[in-house]
Amino acid sequence: MTPERIILIGYRGSGKTTVGRILARELGWEFADADDHLEATAGRSIAAIFAAEGEPGFRDRESAALADLCRRDRLVIATGGGAVLRPANRELLRESGFVAWLVTDPETSWARLSGDPTTADRRPNLTPVGGFAEVKSLTAARTPLYRDLAHFSTGTDAQSPDAVANAILKACKAGTLQSSRSGAAGSSSSG
Repeated sequence: MTPERIILIGYRGSGKTTVGRILARELGWEFADADDHLEATAGRSIAAIFAAEGEPGFRDRESAALADLCRRDRLVIATGGGAVLRPANRELLRESGFVAWLVTDPETSWARLSGDPTTADRRPNLTPVGGFAEVKSLTAARTPLYRDLAHFSTGTDAQSPDAVANAILKACKAGTLQSSRSGAAGSSSSG
């Protein structure tokens, strides 16, 4: 049985939006990118929100966007990479649907982010160092949160977006709570 929402978590550049669109198409559901929803509601870009309100203001808006999206049924949600930072967000996401963690190593994330022309406008630096050092440190810091929250996890470094979406659909329909890290050594439970 498929829940009414599939929620994708993971660091920036893990493929949440791309995979989310595939999942929504396969299921005949709607797709929502939480960052797009937040920007539409705020009437300005994430970078502009950060500039005007700082990270705390952005995180408040992010929480409100997630709460709105989690009230909708038959929806695939791609969350922002830092949506897992607030305990209330983690609780909301866990209770609202099947949470799939898209696992990506920092090198792959950085390569994808560097190749995306919208990165500078949509993804402000979150630390003073920025760049690859930021990706590496924030991925390490957030990994325990992603792992704890996810019903299922799968690697995206060595799989096509279609293969990732298929793995999520299969796990979701089976109600599995196991991890499938194709392209990574071994498999681990994601709780």
